[in-house]
Amino acid sequence: MVLRVNGFSGFDVDGTVTKLMQAKRVPLDKLNQQKTLLNWQRDSYREINSKLFDFKQNKLTDTFNKSMAMTTLQSTVTGNTSAIRAVANPNASTTPMQVKVTQLAAKATIQPQGSLMVDGKRASLSTKLNELSSGSAVDEMSLTINKTEIKISSSDTISTVISKINISAAGVNASYDEVSGEFSLTAKEFGSPKIEISQSNAESPLLQLLKIDPSDIQRNKEAQEAKVSIATKKTADGKEDVWEEFSSKTNSLTVNGITMTLLSTTEATNPSTITTTADPTQAIDTIKDFVQNYNDLLKFLNTKVGEAKYRDFQPLTDAQKEAMKESDITAWESKAKSGLLKNDSILNSAITSMRSLISGNMGQLSALGITTGEYSEGGKLYLDEDKLKKMLENNPEQVTNLFQGNAESKSDGLFSKMSTAMTNTMQNLANRAGTNRFSGDLTGTFTPSSVMGRRLREFDAQILTLTTRLNDAETRYYKQFSAMETAINRLQSQSSSLFGASY
Repeated sequence: MVLRVNGFSGFDVDGTVTKLMQAKRVPLDKLNQQKTLLNWQRDSYREINSKLFDFKQNKLTDTFNKSMAMTTLQSTVTGNTSAIRAVANPNASTTPMQVKVTQLAAKATIQPQGSLMVDGKRASLSTKLNELSSGSAVDEMSLTINKTEIKISSSDTISTVISKINISAAGVNASYDEVSGEFSLTAKEFGSPKIEISQSNAESPLLQLLKIDPSDIQRNKEAQEAKVSIATKKTADGKEDVWEEFSSKTNSLTVNGITMTLLSTTEATNPSTITTTADPTQAIDTIKDFVQNYNDLLKFLNTKVGEAKYRDFQPLTDAQKEAMKESDITAWESKAKSGLLKNDSILNSAITSMRSLISGNMGQLSALGITTGEYSEGGKLYLDEDKLKKMLENNPEQVTNLFQGNAESKSDGLFSKMSTAMTNTMQNLANRAGTNRFSGDLTGTFTPSSVMGRRLREFDAQILTLTTRLNDAETRYYKQFSAMETAINRLQSQSSSLFGASY
């Protein structure tokens, strides 16, 4: 190790070495700047990916392309309004319906025979099985539910037992009520007719500990279907309603294009009445939201590809930052980050695909009130709501087929086609930048095998090699100047000796 101090000769070693190294550090500074720019650009791609994912998944797929989003009908419940909820599908009938809910669907359950206790107190979720007062815990136990064996240890807590059952393939949810101290099992699906436990209470220490008896018919319930009576007409003499019986494994039922959610049973004399009328409000709101989100995304992409690039503003080095104010650093980096995606090929392709889908359907779109603005507006859409409303009132099926496609002809609508375009763009971003096309997270890690990931690794290797060389050069300079200092000091000492001898 070389001690880096100025010599007694007064020669500024540190200052001289620093100046010598400044020129040699220029290539390293350029490499770090290029790496910083690449990281900034990759972060920009992740921001783009997040916007595309939100538009594709949260808007197009999960909202706009749902059947309810384009309905032009509105169902209203009168009479008994607490028994059902009703939502009209696009193909709903406008014939009024009277509805009686005679039975709600229920999942299969196994109820406990008592509370789990520990020394006279109710057990908690953290209680271990070998601490329970009832039964005798065996070190290793098992429970076979719906032909799935679940292994349990006596040292497992009630919480652990619940977790093991719930994550198994048994198809049941276990739960424990700390207030009542009761442990129960419920089928995950309505369609499961019953919960089958292979062991009996007598032969299973675990069932005894949990106070569960599979043979207790009075407390254990098999699944039951929902039962509904619906009347849409009267008898020939017009005096009585004609009731038809319907059943469902769940508490949801669709009849005449109207989806009913069953909430409670109905008294025979107090049925619910569903009236369905034309109401294009939902479809109008959906199309308005689509136009707004489309415009916002298109504007964002157009801004990125057209953003000014300031080539004189490169990323600052650490030394440059030390000499600047924080506000000046922020202003400088704002300029340096501008234009990172100017004329980017992936973004230009995304813009082209979005605009092509619109222009390819412009005949139908303009007929329902959607047009594009001036050329300078970059493809912005405008919506005439009055025109759209008239089209939805006169020909709702045409509008629905345009945006959501036609199931009979197996043709995709504009929403699906736009979603596909977003997926393709996100795949291109993933290949180049390593972003995640299945997530809009702005903090997730990048895939290192992407084009930019490989380039960043190359930068790291080059920076490491060059840094090592510079450190070696700096050490060499200090050694050389140290040797020079030693020689000068020796010369000065000899001169002093000679000068003293002459006197």
